[in-house]
Amino acid sequence: MKWYFLLFIISSVLIFSCKNQENEHSSILQQNENNSFRPEWVKKVGAKVYQFEDSTYYVNNFEAVDDGSQLTTEAIQKAIDECAKNGGGMVRFKPGIYLTGSVFIKEGVHFKIDEGVEIRGSEDIKDYPLIDTRIAGIEIEWPAALINVRDQKNVTISGEGLVDGQGKVFWDYYWKLRKEYEPKGLRWIVDYEAQRPRTFLISNAENIFLKDLNIQRAGFWTVQILYSKYVTVDGVIIRNNIGGHGPSTDGIDIDSSQWILVQNCDIDCNDDNFCLKAGRDWDGLRVDKPTEYVVIRDCIARRGAGLFTIGSETSGDIRHVYVSNIEGLGTSNGLNIKSAMTRGGTVEDIYIENIKMDSVGTFMEVSMNWNPSYSYSKLPANYDIDEVPEHWRTLLKRVEPASRGIPKFRDISLYNIKVKNAKQAINVNGIDSSLVENITLKDVSIQAETAGQIHYSKNWELDRVHLKIKDSSQLEIRNSQDVKFSESVYYFK
Repeated sequence: MKWYFLLFIISSVLIFSCKNQENEHSSILQQNENNSFRPEWVKKVGAKVYQFEDSTYYVNNFEAVDDGSQLTTEAIQKAIDECAKNGGGMVRFKPGIYLTGSVFIKEGVHFKIDEGVEIRGSEDIKDYPLIDTRIAGIEIEWPAALINVRDQKNVTISGEGLVDGQGKVFWDYYWKLRKEYEPKGLRWIVDYEAQRPRTFLISNAENIFLKDLNIQRAGFWTVQILYSKYVTVDGVIIRNNIGGHGPSTDGIDIDSSQWILVQNCDIDCNDDNFCLKAGRDWDGLRVDKPTEYVVIRDCIARRGAGLFTIGSETSGDIRHVYVSNIEGLGTSNGLNIKSAMTRGGTVEDIYIENIKMDSVGTFMEVSMNWNPSYSYSKLPANYDIDEVPEHWRTLLKRVEPASRGIPKFRDISLYNIKVKNAKQAINVNGIDSSLVENITLKDVSIQAETAGQIHYSKNWELDRVHLKIKDSSQLEIRNSQDVKFSESVYYFK
């Protein structure tokens, strides 16, 4: 039956010459340029402008060292504390290099990193004090970030200077630990054992601006927005592949947060460029906080694992998301939705439009059984559950009933997409107990080496989808229902 269905689809499409198809698609893009899936709530996201005191506190007046020769964390923190104590204002730096561990920005403070200023993160993990936070989907004690906004509101961090996480020492530590742990059957715990500092953490915060920042070489995630609301990230440039290939150096992670705006950003990293998260497995289901009402627009995603990624931490639900006008250059995946059969949660109401990608891996990558060696925790026989650390036990705790761990992906719309030089067009894999359902692709053009597949899916509408496939393959559609093509065309090189 599956092959009969596939033959029916193939026989229903029109085959044109490559030249005619490209011309037709160009006219479609122009014709629909002003159309949009944009939902009404989009205008409500992001931080709101607020007034702060017209006072300036230079860290240099608090004996900050400006040549990078020694740690100057204490002086920077004193300037922040004094500014906050007096009702707020601006904390600034004279041109120079400032070596520091974790600093904590407080309410009413505008932390300004001007051009000519370079903040360098300490290469000693001891300079990042342990805090209660969430990392990769579980609540855990972990080193603070380099620059933290915790339990605060009305904070701005801006400036065209440089924040250098100096992360290579932490990358090397991770790879060394992973080489040691993997042969022991402990791949699933390595990321939690290799403690590395984030560059920016916004946690339990409200009305926060990050603007016009230059960030490089994060030790771990670059910007994490956690348990927060009304946050704007605008004009941030991230370069994490300088001097090496940093593991888990995500660009911007939005984690169980609401009413978030990300715009005008340019990210080159090793892992996910723009990523939404909402908790992992038993602990994520316990916390049960969604990520919702998120807008990402007018950005560039360079190297990285996903132009736009959802997951793999989906436990608390991810919904009401609008992504528009993103350019991907050399990114591994376009839309990348990933979870596991112990995560649970629902991904829904996702709108993606006006996307251009060049030299990418797979445009649409969807998996409910992602990276099993990392996703599923199993204690080797030679370990005693009563003697392992608490965070090990958190990851080992089973989701019961097991059905609660099955994720759901539904109601996703993609519109006005143009992809060239991809390795694969589509690779979608639901599971027999949870189909990927209610998916719309409209005005989509993908040039790829191979077509790919749609497995375990339901209620797909592919309207004016043009696939130019180098190896002449067709989309393999299996274990799926109601995958409908309208004015869609395969054409071959």
